[in-house]
Amino acid sequence: MARLFGTDGVRGLANRDLTLEMAIQLAQAAAIVLGEEARSRGIKPKAVIGRDPRISGEFLAAAIAAGLSSSGVDVFDAGVLPTPATAFLTADLDADFGVMISASHNPAPDNGIKFFSRGGHKLDDAIEDAIQAAMAGEKLAPVGGNVGHVQRFADAEDRYIVHLLASLPNRLDGLKVVVDCAHGAAAGVSPQVFADAGAQVIVIGADPDGMNINLGCGSTHLSALQTAVLEHGADLGVAHDGDADRCLAVDHNGHIIDGDEIMAILALSMKERGQLARNTLVATVMSNLGLKIAMRENGIEMLETKVGDRYVLEEIRAGGYTLGGEQSGHVIFSQYATTGDGILTGLKLAAEVNRKGKSLAELAKVMTVYPQVLINVPKVDRSRADSDAAVQAIVAEAEAALHGTGRVLLRASGTEPLVRVMVEAADEGTARSWAERISRVVEKELAL
Repeated sequence: MARLFGTDGVRGLANRDLTLEMAIQLAQAAAIVLGEEARSRGIKPKAVIGRDPRISGEFLAAAIAAGLSSSGVDVFDAGVLPTPATAFLTADLDADFGVMISASHNPAPDNGIKFFSRGGHKLDDAIEDAIQAAMAGEKLAPVGGNVGHVQRFADAEDRYIVHLLASLPNRLDGLKVVVDCAHGAAAGVSPQVFADAGAQVIVIGADPDGMNINLGCGSTHLSALQTAVLEHGADLGVAHDGDADRCLAVDHNGHIIDGDEIMAILALSMKERGQLARNTLVATVMSNLGLKIAMRENGIEMLETKVGDRYVLEEIRAGGYTLGGEQSGHVIFSQYATTGDGILTGLKLAAEVNRKGKSLAELAKVMTVYPQVLINVPKVDRSRADSDAAVQAIVAEAEAALHGTGRVLLRASGTEPLVRVMVEAADEGTARSWAERISRVVEKELAL
């Protein structure tokens, strides 16, 4: 059987790939695997469910709740909340596991289901495989008072907001900030917490209707945020994705500040305040070469992992590090979160602007961004990306030509049916030329 779980849970077109029946089976299997410890102690397992505002999340949340409660799990339904909030609440409630229903930055018709273990941590591959195996086995079927309750987690949002405010090193008084909520899970939390922290807040993308999530707004479409920052004369803008585990930013000039630049700014801040464990930042192979150079020049080591915040998290936990993330805006502060938290990242960035008394544009000068071109090649057989001879030959040719002045990264997406081609070079023309050449070969050789 093909592996059901991707790099970030189970995703697909809701009601076609990700069906009601699959959601129930996943929940029943998760109850077996993730609820085992509680049952061994003779108590009912507890689980937290959160979701983003996609319309399909309503029936999927109901299916997950039904599958869990029919398997003897007490369910706390937190409603629409960011992914990092669901992870935090899983730990805060001392629940046995959590479930988040979201397809993050994907379009509204897609959806996904991901699980958190006790403490709010993402699952490792072995546990995911155990859940998939349990889907085909005998289900738990308690009766009478042994079935689980389903109840509304009434103070979920308030608990999360209090947690976020407690993580701030200083207030945001005097800052004007535009917050783009991507018509997603951040809409009910992010504007409120920025205001509570003292900022003057202009809000966009905060009217979710179930189908407009990520549509022309948020961290994947930054033009709306750029326009709003300039129109309102704001000090900075922050943009989340649909489930608010990402944050990208815009400075007062309307220039985009990506995840690498955000990490550079915050790594230096944490080092200065003695909070950067072992003077180390954890990033992925997709991070810009300029980030590595900036860290080296400031006495900070940078460790690289495979692409995916789960791999960054694994490295952070293994080494006891305190900061890591991705260029896409997943930034992880292990002192305060067990996963990427876009709202926390935005707050920390704004707090550093206020603490330093410098503009975000000035702070971002800590690193020089090397030209980097990323092309997504859809409708190809991503499973052959690493083995096709012609594809590997063009990659080798590019790497030889760029030796010492750039690099090539080709990888199959773990969340979408496409292959990503990234080329970094000393100038954008060279990077784009090689990226386009490689993409054409990928499109031809791996065509479905």
